[in-house]
Amino acid sequence: MMEPLKENISSHEYFIFSGFSELGALKSFISIPFLILFFVSLFANSLLIYVVISQRSLLSPMYILIACLSFVDMCLPLILIPTLLLNVLFNSSGISLSGCLVQMFLIHMLGACQSALLVWMELDRYFAICRPLSYHDRMSLPGFLRFIIPVLIRDVIMVSAVVILAGKVLYCFRNVINHCVCEHMALVELGCGSTAINSLVGLLGVFMVTVVDFLCITASYIIIFHSVLRSGKSSAKALHTCFTHIIVMVISLTFLLTAYLAYRMNSLPNAGRLFVSIMYMFLPSCINPIIYGVRTTEIRQSILKVLFTYQ
Repeated sequence: MMEPLKENISSHEYFIFSGFSELGALKSFISIPFLILFFVSLFANSLLIYVVISQRSLLSPMYILIACLSFVDMCLPLILIPTLLLNVLFNSSGISLSGCLVQMFLIHMLGACQSALLVWMELDRYFAICRPLSYHDRMSLPGFLRFIIPVLIRDVIMVSAVVILAGKVLYCFRNVINHCVCEHMALVELGCGSTAINSLVGLLGVFMVTVVDFLCITASYIIIFHSVLRSGKSSAKALHTCFTHIIVMVISLTFLLTAYLAYRMNSLPNAGRLFVSIMYMFLPSCINPIIYGVRTTEIRQSILKVLFTYQ
């Protein structure tokens, strides 16, 4: 009796980015806005981190969390921009599957950390305004670890699940990624066979991280506003600080929703979808330190002090 033939399907282990290829010779000009924003992000976030570390008056949980957000915001362009510039300027657009998966993990993990930091900032404001007597106990390192560790475990599990499943897909059709970086669905759509589980886990990750964090932050700020308006004490400063966090959160969610819709709008040119998708990951890292530097009085005064000191 003859054994059935076993079909050997080879999977691509090397991929090529084709982002902005339809622009032809104009592709190199797309690097100009990205380079400008890259240096703005590095300078603004580095300055904010330095100011928080160097000024003893800013060594409190709220400002340390803002500095941590700036650090995460600075790391994301360092991962995105070199790959993008190599692609659009030097047509060096290849990456191995393992390198692609590592880049995917870093991009999505940093995005999850941005969301987590917004949650932790909201907790800081909640304890400071609604539970002031227990603020120092809650926001001490041992106390705050109870809120940090579960969120980090959730983020690592969800991002790891997305990346591991993407690594198990057989990429046997083509190896050209219609993007400039290893974005999850841009890679998975190259797979042969069903990728429904990848889409499902990706959507679950968006819900478990972005949506859950957004609902928690919204519910907490409703409680904060109710508490402040009911007590009528120090309402102006408290609401000003909360509104700063809310502006940052709204900007992040707006870019996320815009990128999500743009990626699925067939009427939008491919270059336009890619530009929006990259800006969603990149632009908040330029805007966030500017918002905190302008709206937070203590940080603004410390930045001016540092800048004028070195003149």
